[in-house]
Amino acid sequence: MTEPTTDQAQSQDTGLSSRHIAMIALGGVIGAGLFVGSSAAIAKAGPGIAFVFVAVGFLIMGIMRMLGEIVVSDPGRGSFVEYIRLAHGDRIGFASGWLYWFFWVVVIGSEAIAGAMMLRDWINLPVWLLAVVLIICMKLVNFFAPKIFGECEFWLSSIKVFTIVAFILLSLLFVLHVFGPGVPVHHNLFGQRGLLPNGVVPLLALVPTVLFTMMGSEISTVAASETADPGENVSRVTRTLGLRIMMFYVSSICLITMIVPWWTLYPGKSPFVAVLKIMGVPGAALIMQIAILSAVLSCLNSSMYITSRILTELAIQGDAPAFLVRTSPDKAPRMAITISSVAGLLVAFSSIFAPSQIFGFLLNCSGGLILLTYALISTSYIVLRRRSKRAGTSKHFTLPLFPYVSLICLGTIILVFVAMLINPGERETAFASLGTAVVCYLMACNFASRLAPVTTTEEPAATEEPAEKEGE
Repeated sequence: MTEPTTDQAQSQDTGLSSRHIAMIALGGVIGAGLFVGSSAAIAKAGPGIAFVFVAVGFLIMGIMRMLGEIVVSDPGRGSFVEYIRLAHGDRIGFASGWLYWFFWVVVIGSEAIAGAMMLRDWINLPVWLLAVVLIICMKLVNFFAPKIFGECEFWLSSIKVFTIVAFILLSLLFVLHVFGPGVPVHHNLFGQRGLLPNGVVPLLALVPTVLFTMMGSEISTVAASETADPGENVSRVTRTLGLRIMMFYVSSICLITMIVPWWTLYPGKSPFVAVLKIMGVPGAALIMQIAILSAVLSCLNSSMYITSRILTELAIQGDAPAFLVRTSPDKAPRMAITISSVAGLLVAFSSIFAPSQIFGFLLNCSGGLILLTYALISTSYIVLRRRSKRAGTSKHFTLPLFPYVSLICLGTIILVFVAMLINPGERETAFASLGTAVVCYLMACNFASRLAPVTTTEEPAATEEPAEKEGE
């Protein structure tokens, strides 16, 4: 049996394990948007909102399937931004990396404020101070070995997964009259003008909202790159994503609309609390507060992780200052973590001191960027699969009905943008996001690769060896 090398042993000691990746992937699709935000969607569209969750779930499954095949075909490059760069060149790589980083920096600030407002109910301190404490705590978690981040995320995700699984099981038993007084399922689903009480148009308008509640699945593929077997872990994550979405989202929404009359739900109030109260579960509000807080902290932790990795990759490619490449002995990119946490802190302060001006502007500019990222993943898959086919190395590309499935995913994303442009409430976000993307691309045309790519080789004497290998 071959003994692991020193580098491999250190990676196993400090890096992420398959256990971490599995739970990050499970918990990655469960956020506060499901626990709280789903009430607004149900109140607007009625029980038919489940169809939107199914449709958006298939879209996310397609995006993740394409991303998984790209990574498995050429593992070890890093985040998906590097595969976008491989497919579309340095300018698009520059723009996609910085746009994605900006998106998650805004998430850091907004999630810190959300968590601080929840903690204020238990701790009598100013919101800004609690937000600072949360960001510093998550910064420290990420400051050490990636394994520490993975362990923290494992337990935060475990709380979310346990809560949602327990909710589904209890609700199913309640609907089947195993316990409790019973519930008029037929009346709740069809008693107010049927499954689609407000027609099809509200369903289309809610597609962007539902899509944003499911975002973040791609983080698990980035985390998988820091494991001993990135290709296998990415493949496993993307294979099981569909089951997770259907189980967590669609099952929950269907059970909620069976138990609670949808017209009694209020936007901003957790429908899960309403269901637990009907079932007579003691401490329902406290249970969901803990679950929602764990979701917020998990998102904050993951945001800190992904922004630091993207920033480090940009620096390696020469698209950010070289000092951001520096890592600690246990492979944590501390300079990138510090920059991202400071940027997130500024966003958090803007939400307190200038919520309508600066913070609102940042939210609008970042709101649609995740859609642009998913669109670039789709186009990158098409480019790389065709390139691989010409080179005779396409065995890892197995998505059926190519290129139609990829084009359908891309077309759906375009339709979501069109829906945002049509909807007066989201039009400003769509225009601001597109404008941000254009500005970032113009910056790429002027500044991309102005800085020299950074070598990650630690020993200067080894710099000649890669050149010899290229010659071979």
